[in-house]
Amino acid sequence: MLIMLTAGVASGASAQTDASPDVSPPAVSNPPSQVQQTAPAPAPPPASIEPEPTPPGAIGPTSAESQITAFDITVRAPAAVRELLEKHLELQRYRAVTDLDAAELARLMVLAESNARNLLGTLGYFSPDIRITREGGINEQPHIVVAVEPGPVTTIDAVNLTFGGDIAQSSDADAVAQRFQITRNWRLPAGDRFTQDGWSGAKTQALRELVARRYPAGKLGGSLADVDAESNSAKLSVHLDSGPLYRLGPLEVTGIERYDPVLVPRLTRLKQGAVYDQKDLVQAQQRLTSSGYFDSAYVFINPESDPLTVPVQIQVREAKLQKVILGVGVTSDSGPRASVEYTHHRLPGIGWNAATKLQIEEKLPFAQTEWTAIPDEKNWRLNALGRFERIDDGTLATQAQRLRFGKLQLGDTIDRNVFLQYDRANIQGPGTVGNTLASVGDGSALTANFFWTGRYFDSVPFPSRGHAISAELGVGTTLTGEHQPFTRTVVRWMGIEPLEGSRIALRAEGGAVLAKDGERIPGTQLFRTGGDTTVRGYGYRDIGIALQNGVIGPGRYLAVGSAEWQRPLMLKGRPSEFENTLFIDAGAVANELRDLRASVGIGTGLRWRSPIGPLQIDLAYGLKVSKARLHISLGFAF
Repeated sequence: MLIMLTAGVASGASAQTDASPDVSPPAVSNPPSQVQQTAPAPAPPPASIEPEPTPPGAIGPTSAESQITAFDITVRAPAAVRELLEKHLELQRYRAVTDLDAAELARLMVLAESNARNLLGTLGYFSPDIRITREGGINEQPHIVVAVEPGPVTTIDAVNLTFGGDIAQSSDADAVAQRFQITRNWRLPAGDRFTQDGWSGAKTQALRELVARRYPAGKLGGSLADVDAESNSAKLSVHLDSGPLYRLGPLEVTGIERYDPVLVPRLTRLKQGAVYDQKDLVQAQQRLTSSGYFDSAYVFINPESDPLTVPVQIQVREAKLQKVILGVGVTSDSGPRASVEYTHHRLPGIGWNAATKLQIEEKLPFAQTEWTAIPDEKNWRLNALGRFERIDDGTLATQAQRLRFGKLQLGDTIDRNVFLQYDRANIQGPGTVGNTLASVGDGSALTANFFWTGRYFDSVPFPSRGHAISAELGVGTTLTGEHQPFTRTVVRWMGIEPLEGSRIALRAEGGAVLAKDGERIPGTQLFRTGGDTTVRGYGYRDIGIALQNGVIGPGRYLAVGSAEWQRPLMLKGRPSEFENTLFIDAGAVANELRDLRASVGIGTGLRWRSPIGPLQIDLAYGLKVSKARLHISLGFAF
């Protein structure tokens, strides 16, 4: 989501003089603008545009090539400045004027020296040696030579960054921290080379940091680049005027028709009286667009309103009340699949969202329906789920049912889920012969559960740094045979750390079920691992407890670890959308901690940052089974 408030800064001074030009205050644009979630990205510009030839007698752009030229130009200068002069010298524009006489050409050559000084000043050269001469005989086409020795570059001697408005007067800790952050992040500090682009960019960045929090009406009050050509130094002065402090006022929502009016304020979670923060508005819009209730959303303020209670404007376009999604796909774990998903955003009578999905595939077909209420004022939602699935690994076929009721809280970084759950697993197939029902996971249970997940990545679904952690705790009793208590705990962690030109991704998972021997705990509450997203080099759920007749059963302890090196593939010297990986995975399942023995897989893979999420193609070799497997998966999940 993007805020509808944008700020623009006029470019800085022409650097060959001591005083910088006037700087315009930031402009406020009316919404909507630049909303990534709701509008397709514009087509990229062409790599190059060939200029149209300039007809004889006309004055064209400096980069245009004329059909007939009145004179030739050669720029003799170091490579650091030659390209700039060749492209932007005003003298280039007059090459197409074929009726120039000698006096007029001489006048243009005099003007060209001043033009060249201006151009060199934008790169920080304020004491250049410029000689412009004419070569060629009387009856020959004139040849103008621009010889330049740029001289020493100008460096920043001192920076004076001052503030006006509330940010200068406030003793509030947040205002003090904002002043410090703007000053610390100034992009053109003392000792750096002075350039026009750097000067303009530094002012723009400082203004962006000013208006991002507390002061959306902030502006650039004035700026001066005082250049001393003799000492090749520059003193910079910038004054930022914050204006008044802004606090959020009431929400003004337009576009709500079919859904409950309380839905928008509960999803946005913007509190009246809170200090303005652009990030809060961005997150509010993202929550609206990702909720499924809205096809698009715009959240913005008008800085011309009362700063003490500025109304928050929210414009939404509602999604259809009902939708059906048909899908097909394939994974190396379970083969081809087809699915149909039906969503009703407001069930008659209760107003809940209902998402029902039927998926048909060879190893894991399932039918599931999940009903979720709109969030309350603390962002908690009631939630109910029913799932029926069949898990077929060739020797054991698990008919599983799951019923769940509880409440969940979905935050920007932290999710919480509290619920009661009923699980039943009916195990069939040839693998049951010679094995007890408890050992293959046949049973049922009722549990009380708490799940907590924290995600701290820099971006999703393509993170380049950060970490995530989740914890699951369940306490319950078996319902098949003798009722016995048990506990179930699972902890997962993932970390991504950037390296020079690459990154390392680490993953770990551990689980334990504590119960008496022989309890009929359903297999869906026990552990098996292996496959595309766990231990590559092994088939889906191939790592477990070795039972009679070569059967693999579920266990009570789980340990999984992975290390993956990821390196972008270079295309024309720049990172592409593809990455190469090297990885090692290990996993173990046992009924006793002392019996955990790792099954290791090693391999290499390819990643593609596709429009619908990361596509992973891995070739892995399982050391224990001495066999290579191809793994294909799509998406990023934690």
